[in-house]
Amino acid sequence: MSKQKVSIEYKYRGSVELPENTDAKDVFFRTKQAYANHEKMSINLIFSNHKLSKLRSYQKGGSENELENLNLYIELGEILGFDTGDAKKLKGSIEITNDTAHSNFNITKRLKLINKKQKSKADKNYLFWDIENFSGIGSIFSQIIEPYDIDDENIFMAANPDSLYLKRAEWEANLYDYGKTLNSFNFIKCGHGKDVADTLLLDNFKQLNLQNANVFMLTFDRDLKERFTTATHNSNNLFIMAK
Repeated sequence: MSKQKVSIEYKYRGSVELPENTDAKDVFFRTKQAYANHEKMSINLIFSNHKLSKLRSYQKGGSENELENLNLYIELGEILGFDTGDAKKLKGSIEITNDTAHSNFNITKRLKLINKKQKSKADKNYLFWDIENFSGIGSIFSQIIEPYDIDDENIFMAANPDSLYLKRAEWEANLYDYGKTLNSFNFIKCGHGKDVADTLLLDNFKQLNLQNANVFMLTFDRDLKERFTTATHNSNNLFIMAK
């Protein structure tokens, strides 16, 4: 970040740190100029109506740049003394929508390469997701699906019927923020029986006969981890949750 002085009519009012994104300077100078010209101060100075509409739903990357520029606008409001209530409200909405304000479970720190010491070259990415164990959908998207650009058709989910009955509405509501439903993916509807969801996930994995792929297996089930490790081809990179 770079330091930028805030001066109005040659009078120094303070300074701010400019975020390192392509719009930050424009936001800074547009806001300062509008204030100097006694214009109405609002978030429309930094976002068009079309952009504001898009920010009401999930944006890939968690709207990181937009949040940085909102913080810059809010800081300018504190220095120059104009109201930033609309910006603070929008910031809160974006944080909730993108699950960044309250998603503290760090998936990536717990994912471990389990089947070899060094990661080998891979040209495909797959996710096998025991959704019963991981209903915190925001962190799955921001820490695995988006960084590895995993296609919907390469995502396999399963849930046993009791969990599906109890949690389906919650899962669908969380997925809605990402423009998805359970049916956006290879969602396996299981019958009753012991470990049905786990077995069907493993069956799908075996049927694909994957090679030279990054395979992410999200489960806390020790037996399923071992079964996936046994079944994976040695050319794959198998990532599994550690304790």
